[in-house]
Amino acid sequence: MVQSAVLGFPRIGAQRELKKVTEAYWSGKATVEELFKVGKELREKNWKLQKDAGVDIIPSNDFSFYDQVLDHSLIFNVIPERYSKYNLSAIDTLFAMGRGLQRPATETSSAVDVTALEMVKWFDSNYHYVRPTFSKNVEFKLNSTKPVDEFLEAKALGIHTRPVLVGPVSYLYLGKADKDNLELEPITLLEKLLPVYAELLAKLKEAGADTVQIDEPVLVLDLPAEVQSAYKTAYEYLASETAPKLFLTTYFGDVRPNIDSIKGLPVAGVHADFVRVPEQLDDLVAALSPSQILSVGIVNGRNIWKTNFAKAIEFVNSAVAKVGAERVIVATSSSLLHTPVTLASEKKIPAEIKDWFSFATQKLAEVVTIAKAVTDGVESVSEELAANAKSILARETSSITNDAAVRERVGKITEDQARRKSPFAARLAAQKEALGIPLFPTTTIGSFPQTKDIRIFRNKFTKGEITAEEYEKFIEKEIESVVQFQEEVGLDVLVHGEPERNDMVQYFGEKLNGFVFTTNGWVQSYGSRYVRPPIVVGDVSRPGPMTVKESKFAQSITKKPMKGMLTGPVTCLRWSFPRDDISSKLQAQQLALALRDEVQDLEAAGVYVIQVDEPAIREGLPLRAGAERDDYVQWAVESFRLATSGVEDSTQIHSHFCYSDLDPNHIKALDADVVSIEFSKKDDPKYIQEFSEYPNHIGLGLFDIHSPRVPAKEEFVSRIADILKVYPQENLWVNPDCGLKTRGWTETRASLQNMVDAAKEFRAKYVASA
Repeated sequence: MVQSAVLGFPRIGAQRELKKVTEAYWSGKATVEELFKVGKELREKNWKLQKDAGVDIIPSNDFSFYDQVLDHSLIFNVIPERYSKYNLSAIDTLFAMGRGLQRPATETSSAVDVTALEMVKWFDSNYHYVRPTFSKNVEFKLNSTKPVDEFLEAKALGIHTRPVLVGPVSYLYLGKADKDNLELEPITLLEKLLPVYAELLAKLKEAGADTVQIDEPVLVLDLPAEVQSAYKTAYEYLASETAPKLFLTTYFGDVRPNIDSIKGLPVAGVHADFVRVPEQLDDLVAALSPSQILSVGIVNGRNIWKTNFAKAIEFVNSAVAKVGAERVIVATSSSLLHTPVTLASEKKIPAEIKDWFSFATQKLAEVVTIAKAVTDGVESVSEELAANAKSILARETSSITNDAAVRERVGKITEDQARRKSPFAARLAAQKEALGIPLFPTTTIGSFPQTKDIRIFRNKFTKGEITAEEYEKFIEKEIESVVQFQEEVGLDVLVHGEPERNDMVQYFGEKLNGFVFTTNGWVQSYGSRYVRPPIVVGDVSRPGPMTVKESKFAQSITKKPMKGMLTGPVTCLRWSFPRDDISSKLQAQQLALALRDEVQDLEAAGVYVIQVDEPAIREGLPLRAGAERDDYVQWAVESFRLATSGVEDSTQIHSHFCYSDLDPNHIKALDADVVSIEFSKKDDPKYIQEFSEYPNHIGLGLFDIHSPRVPAKEEFVSRIADILKVYPQENLWVNPDCGLKTRGWTETRASLQNMVDAAKEFRAKYVASA
C-alpha cells in the first residue's frame, strides 16, 4: 500500500486567527492564555482536517507562533544573553528574538530594550526565518518540550502524527555567529548539539512517536566538504534504539550533488522534491538501501495550480516500479505553509479560473487521490481523474492565457531598451543639477503607517459604500498629511506614503491585465505579516497609468523631490503565484514592459525620482551555482533595466533590497542610481566591506521596521560612523531598512526624527571640513 503524507500545513488559520490573537497579545488586548487557546484550536483543526481528508501521515510541531526555526532556537537554548538576561517568559523571549522589544520599567519589572535577531528568506521562498545566532558562550540544553507536547496533544485527539524537526546540520548551517564571536563556524558546534537532539528524540519515542520527519533542506545547496561529511556524524549519532525512526526530508531543489552525504545514512527513508527536479529520481533510488522508503514529493507545496493527476500518477508508478509499492509514499513537495489555507471561501474568482486552482486543503485530497490510484488502480478514482483531466485541458485551451499583442511586443525587445543613455557619472552630474540633493540625503523606502482609518475607507470603497470621488479626496488628504509630516521631520527626498495601496504587489496586479485575486488567500511571510499573493493567469499588460495620479499630486504640494514608487518585475512575479505553463523569463519581460510605460509616464508627469523595488531578485536566484543561475541573473537584471532605462539622465532611478544574502555584483549589474539595502540587523563588518566599492549611491538601512523599538539618535550616529569607516560619505544615503506600513505613527516619528538628526550632524561635520 502506498501511503499519503503532508510535510506541513498552514498555521495561520483560514480567517487569519493566529495573526489577530498574536497582535492582540502584543498590544495587551489578549492574555497569554487566550493566545495559547487559539494556537491549540488551530492545531486541532488542522490535524482533524488532514485526518478527515484521509491523509495517512500527518505532521505535528509544524505550528509556530512566529517561526519554526526560531522555535528550535528556544528548544535548544540558543538564546543570546541580551534576551535571557531579562527573565522573560518563553513566549515573550520568542517574540523579543523575532521582533525586538522595548518597554519602560514598571513597579514589577525592569526596562527592556533589545533588538530583533536577523531575519532572512527561507531558501528561494517569500517566507522569512529568524536566523539562529550562536554566541560565544552558547550552552545547548533542552529548554522546551514543544515537539513532544504537540505530539501528545494530537495523540489525545486520537490522531497519530509524525513530529517535524529541523535537522541539526541544516539548523547549524543556516545560522550565524553572534557579534561577540564572529570567527565561529556554527557547523563546528555539531558534536555539542547532538546530545540535545538525542534527548529530544528519546522523549518523542517515550511519548509514542514511531517516526520523526527531520528536515535537512540545505542538502539542495552547494555545501562545503565539512558540511557534507557532517551528515554521517550526525545521523550515526542520532539513530539509536532510544530514538524513533528518522525520515530525512529535503525540498526546493536537487539533492544529487550531495547524494554521497545521503548514502548509507541510518534513516528510515528519504523525501525529495520531484516537482522541482523530477530528473533526480534514478540517482536517489540508487542511493537508497533495500529497506529505505522513498517519499515522492509530487504535489506542489509552493504554488496553487491543480496537480495534473495523469502525469503525477505516471511518475509515482515509475518510482514504484523501481523500489516497490511498500517503499513509496506520495507526499507534498514541501510544507503547505507557502499556500493559502482553502479555496472554499473564494467566491469572487471566476468559476472557469477557480477550477484551475488547488490550495492547501484541496492539496490534501490530491495526495490521497494519487496514493489511492497507485495502490488500487486508476479505476478506483476514475471520477476524480476525469474531473482533473477536464480542468487541466480547460486551462491549456483557454483564451484567457494568451494575448498575441503582448507576445509580439516582447518579441521586439532590443538590447538598447535595457541601457541608460549615459554612464552613472554623467547621470549623477545631471541629477545633482536637477534635484539639489544634499550630502547624507535622508529618505524612506516608500510606505507609511496604514492606519485603521485607511483600512476602513479602502474597505468602504471596495464594497461600494463610498464614491470614487470621496475615496480620492480621502487619499489626497492622507498624502498631504504624510508630505507635511516628512517636511516637519526634515527628510530630503519624500514619498507619498502609499495610503491607496493594499500591498506592494497586489496593488499593481489589480491595475494590470493577466492577474486574478483572492479574498482570503493569505500566506505567512513572517511573524504576523501575511500577504495575499496575486495569481498570474494570463499574459500581462498595462491598460493605463497605475500610480501617476497620486505621485503627481504629491509632487505638486512640495518643493522637495518626490519619489514615484513601483514594484519591480521580478518581485511582482516572485511575490505572486506565477504561471507554470510559460517561463519565468517571459513573465518577467511582460511585467517589465508594463512598468517601463509607467516609469516613462511618471517622468512625463514631473516625477524625477523613481524607485523600482526588487527585494525578491535574490530570492529568485537558483539555489546552486551553474548555468541555470547565470541565466536567471541575466534575464532578471535585463528585466529591471528594461523597466527603468527609458528615462533621461537627470531622472534618478532607485531600487530597494531586503532580507536576503545579497551579491553586490548582481546589485551592481542593475545600474540603479541609488540602492537601499536592509542592514540594521547585520552584525558582521564584512557585509559593509562587500559593498565598499559599489560605484553608485547606496543607503544601508539604519533601523528595523519590523520592530516597534525606537533607536536613539546616538545609535544612528554610531551606525553611520561604522559605515563611513569603509564607505565614502559622498555616496551614502540615510534611510530605514524597509517600508513603514506596519509601524505606528508615534514610533515612526520618533525613529525618523532621530535618524534625520543624526544625518544632519554628519552633514554639518563633513560640509564644515570640506
